[in-house]
Amino acid sequence: MDQPLATRAELDAVRVRRAELREALDAFERALAAPAAGRAVVWGEAVHAGLLELADDFGAHVEVTEGPDGLHQSILAGDLRLSNAVGALTAEHEQIAAEIAELVADSEAPVGAEDVDGLREQGTRLLGHLIRHRQRGADLIYEAFETDIGGGD
Repeated sequence: MDQPLATRAELDAVRVRRAELREALDAFERALAAPAAGRAVVWGEAVHAGLLELADDFGAHVEVTEGPDGLHQSILAGDLRLSNAVGALTAEHEQIAAEIAELVADSEAPVGAEDVDGLREQGTRLLGHLIRHRQRGADLIYEAFETDIGGGD
């Protein structure tokens, strides 16, 4: 099997984005888990702010992977048998970006007490999708480059 043409700099960029995305996921999860009883507006503002950070970091992740000189191109240049996995991750990018956009809109201020449970449900579902996506991405990178990019911790 031919080895992909990823450079150390490309893999380092992915590691940095991965760590930033992990931090944004953690911050968003903390905002979702914070107490909302009697403080739904403040809770909603924190959730919304966490989502905006998550949206930015996810957009950067998409750029570093899908961009013209992105990681996916390096993977495909070295091993076309991974094209299905690359395509699946790319499709997930569209789905996750849509979920983030929907949740950003749904968490616009003011959030009322009646909104909290629904936002938490949506947010928890989004977190699950993002975590599974990161796992599949790590598996793909390991398969393509025989390197562990780490969990971003």
